[in-house]
Amino acid sequence: MQLASSLLGALRVSARPRIPIVHPPLSSIFALRAISHSRLSRPSHFSPTSVILYHHRSFSLSSLFSRSKPTPIPSPEVVAQITRLEAEANVHPHDIHRQLALFQALVDTKLPSSYELVVSRWERMCEYDPSSPLLHSAEAFQLYLACLVNLEQDTSVNDAVATRDRLLATHPLAAGSSLEPAERTTTETSDTSTTEDLDTPKESKASSSEPGTTASATFRQPTSQDLAQRVLARHAQGSVASTGTMTSPDLAKLLAALGSESGNPIQVSIIERKGAWVPRTIRFVCYLLAGSFFFLVVLSVFFENTGFMKAGPRQTQFEPTEGKTVKFSDVHGVDEAKDELQDVVAFLKDPSAFASLGGKLPKGVLLTGPPGTGKTMLARAVAGEAGVPFFFASGSDFEEMFVGVGAKRVRDLFAAARKKEPAIIFIDELDAVGGKRSSRDQQYMKQTLNQLLVEMDGFQQTEGVIVIAATNFPESLDQALVRPGRFDRIITVPLPDIRGRVQILKHHMRNVLTSKEVDPKVLARGTPGFSGADLQNMVNLAAIQASKEKATEVNSRHFEWAKDRILMGAERKSQYIDPKNKLATAYHEGGHALVALYTDGAMPLHKVTCVPRGHALGFTSQLPENDRTSISFKEYLADIDVSMGGRVAEELVYGAENVTSGASSDIRKATRTAQSMVKRWGFSKLGPIYYDDRDESLSPHTREEIEQEIFHIIKASEARTTSLLTSKIDELHRLAHALVEHETLDSEEVRKVLKGEPIRNISEVLDEELSNRQKPQDES
Repeated sequence: MQLASSLLGALRVSARPRIPIVHPPLSSIFALRAISHSRLSRPSHFSPTSVILYHHRSFSLSSLFSRSKPTPIPSPEVVAQITRLEAEANVHPHDIHRQLALFQALVDTKLPSSYELVVSRWERMCEYDPSSPLLHSAEAFQLYLACLVNLEQDTSVNDAVATRDRLLATHPLAAGSSLEPAERTTTETSDTSTTEDLDTPKESKASSSEPGTTASATFRQPTSQDLAQRVLARHAQGSVASTGTMTSPDLAKLLAALGSESGNPIQVSIIERKGAWVPRTIRFVCYLLAGSFFFLVVLSVFFENTGFMKAGPRQTQFEPTEGKTVKFSDVHGVDEAKDELQDVVAFLKDPSAFASLGGKLPKGVLLTGPPGTGKTMLARAVAGEAGVPFFFASGSDFEEMFVGVGAKRVRDLFAAARKKEPAIIFIDELDAVGGKRSSRDQQYMKQTLNQLLVEMDGFQQTEGVIVIAATNFPESLDQALVRPGRFDRIITVPLPDIRGRVQILKHHMRNVLTSKEVDPKVLARGTPGFSGADLQNMVNLAAIQASKEKATEVNSRHFEWAKDRILMGAERKSQYIDPKNKLATAYHEGGHALVALYTDGAMPLHKVTCVPRGHALGFTSQLPENDRTSISFKEYLADIDVSMGGRVAEELVYGAENVTSGASSDIRKATRTAQSMVKRWGFSKLGPIYYDDRDESLSPHTREEIEQEIFHIIKASEARTTSLLTSKIDELHRLAHALVEHETLDSEEVRKVLKGEPIRNISEVLDEELSNRQKPQDES
């Protein structure tokens, strides 16, 4: 009843864990599995023992998530039959037929628990009853081995073979007791389709065919190893047949070759499935791309560091700059900066002159100031006055994506300068390489700056090399770069004042054929805030415009056109504007002009136009009489009033519901001025207190007061402007219609219009321009 209870337990759960398959190395049948996963070349011809194996590896995601199939449940009739066979086997333990019947019935159930029962009964028999005739039964041993294989215990097959051989040698079959003929017949004829030729040698076959020989003389009991090979071969045949990777004739040939004792080699051919070349090609392309990328990176780093195969300009990058020699006499408008640089020139001419009394000149000079003020020209002038080589480099020249390249270029630059000493090294846009360091900077940026610091700090006092750098943002430089010992002297190069502008204009007008009526002083007064580059551009534009008009010389009108081109942008005369919108633009610009004329503290009016310039439909230009160094509270209020004049004029003429969005830039400018008055300059009831926009500690009440003050300043300006334009409404109408007719009016013409005095109409102006253009053509 023990067997019955075990079968009933199998209906609920499988009781024994499975052991992973590890094939024995010396068994010939396992060579089949190793061969099936190898890749051999396909022979040109097939021998009789050649086998074609199809290498196939299938995989699907469904196999990962699919559940195991439910264990089949034997019927009650099968359980009753096995119970009866178990009882008979237990009563007759040495009856081979009953034991075989029980083993076969258990194996037919194909349950893991049945296989385990067969294995348990066989092992119990070998342990407690080794003299049992069942041990000599080949069929029983085959069933036992088949159960081991089905339980995935292939590693135990060799041990079982060795145990049976040992027990057979210790307990041989008695002389009077032999296997029954039926048993012998069963053993001899089992699996004849695959193993008959393997088990029986040719000599045995020949002797068995002779007449007069008995069956007992020709019969040879198969060894345990032979039986194990049969079971494993049958199991391999079943697994290959289930996967469909080998045909039956080929398998028969392979098994026959494995069982033969001739020692002939087995020829195996692999035929890959269709499309097997696709993954190999993709893998090859991926490896090729990855290898090419890393190869190119290494190659580029090599070329960058060695200078091999570089372009021509790169090879001469750190050679002294050749060109026209610049002197201090060529630099105007920065007299204070030239005076401070005279010490550097004297040091470069005689470095030992300053060391007699123990004085030390700076190792580096930093030039700061707005763009276009002549910082680079000052550095060239220092080299020209001292007569020393001038090495030029930009801050962006040292920046590269490869670590170490920027530091190497810094070393090369200073090494080249030392060879030519005394010399000047000029680094333009120093903030590109010498910005403040932080933990988020890239490694190559830190190395470049560190190398620059080391090179400057490593200078000996006797070295005749001076480093001059220029930047527009000195506050962004690293503190280690501007400390004493590196850039000791910081020289500010400001925008030129009116005297400097006069000098610059005269310098650039030397090569331009100008009219005698052109006064540089007048031009300088009308160009406040212009840098040296702006003034040079204005002279150049005036000369180009005069050439386009076929004029013999550049007159004041050409310079005025060039100045307006820089201040207000180019005229868009081709843009069509209907008369209604043009009149509205004239009223808007007329409001700005009237407020600028009648408001105390406002900058003087320069010119007003209703012609589109740049991105604006009209423009009102104001120019100060002199340079503005500081601005008063009254002047700031006047600026806000002028900004609000255009919107107020539209509201007075067209009504509040017809005010356009053309005053957006005016409102933005007025609001920014009011914010600065409250937060920065203390021009409000909050007092002289500075409020930072990024300060998060301000209370909501303080923020509300700031907003209220800005609102009151804007509304008060709007009220003043409304009162002024209401009282001057007639002049506003006259000015607007004059702008529509003449399009552009200067300050003198505006005053004539407001007084009601006549000015030249548009036809007279056109006739004068045509006559001026006709004269050069007649002379030619």
